[in-house]
Amino acid sequence: MSATAKKQAPNAEDIRARKGGTPLVSLTAYTTPMARLMDKHCDFVLVGDSVGMVLHGLTSTLGVTMEMMILHGQAVARGLSQAMLVIDMPFGSYEEGPQQAFRNAARLMAETGCAAVKLEGGVEMAETIRFLVKRGIPVMAHIGLTPQSINTLGGYKVQGRDAQAEAVLADARAVADAGAFSVVLEKVPQKLADKITAEVAIPTIGIGASAGCDGQILVVDDMLGFFTAFKPKFVKRYADLGPLAEAGIAEYAAEVRARSFPAAEHVFADQAPSKG
Repeated sequence: MSATAKKQAPNAEDIRARKGGTPLVSLTAYTTPMARLMDKHCDFVLVGDSVGMVLHGLTSTLGVTMEMMILHGQAVARGLSQAMLVIDMPFGSYEEGPQQAFRNAARLMAETGCAAVKLEGGVEMAETIRFLVKRGIPVMAHIGLTPQSINTLGGYKVQGRDAQAEAVLADARAVADAGAFSVVLEKVPQKLADKITAEVAIPTIGIGASAGCDGQILVVDDMLGFFTAFKPKFVKRYADLGPLAEAGIAEYAAEVRARSFPAAEHVFADQAPSKG
């Protein structure tokens, strides 16, 4: 093999095989430029239904549609060559039953080229996960805080404390047994996340869980400081680009109003410059 050969994007089995190894790195992406920036740094990139809140100004993920996920999935696919592409199944696209889930998951894969889908839910989704996997659709599970269920969970609360711990552990076992190749643990107490990671045979991907998980994921606009409506406890800001971007916009606005932009170097002469 050539030493300059391009790195092959991992698939679901490659991710599964990373259990207990070097931690998996993931971020969300919704656009081609952002996907290009993270491609060589991430093992997989998730087009999350968080796009509804981050880019579309929705108050939750419940209003996100299949069409939105496909549009953003296609955009992110254009920016990836080294990272695996995973796309969220939006609310209402899979809960009705395995057949509905298969139709929509197959559409996502066919129209975006993604390598896997992610869906929320544990024990109650095990049958659907098994149905999809048996029909060639790799599934990443998502348990703990499941944002599509905030109306029944009572908001964005930590899941798995005290008496809830056994239920979350049962969810993890169920999705692993059903054939999911990995599972996202969101807003799960550290001790429980470590227990799940030790007990299930598939990689755990933490977001507000534990450094002991097999990997981590964050919403990229959170960790870069673009999304400022609120900041979850589990987010570390690795850059603060929101204020920097606003300062640049303010400077542009001031120069336009002062007629100092565009300057001479930004406009065109009546005649083309001589090539001699």
